[in-house]
Amino acid sequence: MNRTHAAGVTAGALAALLVLAGCSSKAKDDDADKQSAGGIKTGEGISGKTINLGVLTDMTGVYATLGKSVTQAQQLYVKQLNAAGGVCGYQVALTIRDHGYDPQKAVSGYTELEPKVLGFAQFIGSPFVAAVKQRVDGQDKGLVLPQAWSAALLGSPYIRVIGSTYDIETINAVDFLLQEKGIKKGDKIGHVYFEGDYGESALVGSRYMAKEAGLTVVEQKIKPTDNDMTAQVAALKQAGVKAVVLSAGPRQAASLVGVAAASGFDVPVIGNNSAFAPQLLATQAGPALMKNYYVASPSLPIGAETPEAKKLVADYRAAYPKDALDNGIVAGWTAASAFGEALKKACKNKDLTR
Repeated sequence: MNRTHAAGVTAGALAALLVLAGCSSKAKDDDADKQSAGGIKTGEGISGKTINLGVLTDMTGVYATLGKSVTQAQQLYVKQLNAAGGVCGYQVALTIRDHGYDPQKAVSGYTELEPKVLGFAQFIGSPFVAAVKQRVDGQDKGLVLPQAWSAALLGSPYIRVIGSTYDIETINAVDFLLQEKGIKKGDKIGHVYFEGDYGESALVGSRYMAKEAGLTVVEQKIKPTDNDMTAQVAALKQAGVKAVVLSAGPRQAASLVGVAAASGFDVPVIGNNSAFAPQLLATQAGPALMKNYYVASPSLPIGAETPEAKKLVADYRAAYPKDALDNGIVAGWTAASAFGEALKKACKNKDLTR
């Protein structure tokens, strides 16, 4: 497995961006705002001396491994934040719900938590975030940091996408195939993608690059519940594609690359950032993944040689010594840190309302 960086983003820059849409926006009901003993305005999600944040994750579905890493990294950040005194003397608490990448559970989880939390430090799933976007923008107005990169989420003052959207990430992925893997004008490339906001946003990117570079995209739409990629590999092989873009989950990546290797279909495959988990390397597909699989990412990988990355690895290993390292840790920590910086800015403004 190899990684190519679609774009570099620092947590500090993200925090500065998020402060603009942080916790000082107008609340749903100004009459419901309260003044704490320290003169800080509070509202939804503040109980006593606790700031409550929501986490809507996937611990049991298609992104279970990544959901676990993202959530544990956020719990680690909150633990360290609280140990350092919290925010304005308030402790931060995460209220976690596992939606298992189920649409009904995701929306019902949002409906349950929204009145109880200041905002959401995590919300996995582009289709699910898109499903509540109108509510977030129209009445709820709580900051939501999605673990989702659909372009459909852009433009909201409250839903803040951290990193490149899937269309931009896929443009960079196809450019990598052109620059590094010998793909040229006239070639066919395959694109296996989830139905819905995630896959269709990524498809915009591959179609754009195909038009620009004179390629043909052979499309294969799948559902998140489709784990066996045998039919898709057969179709792409028959079509004569020279490379494959994958906008799905880790299970689909292992199946696609593994089946391709077993059938002698030796082509490079590049996935979006959520289409890999390091646990896959221990499966039968591991050798094939190491040879032919690449991952586009909007951030530095967990193994980056930077002081910040090394500290995060050390802290995470100390907290979760039995768990593998993956880029979900970076994504989770970055989002939690960005939310934390927004809270600190709101604290200085003496306004912890939405």
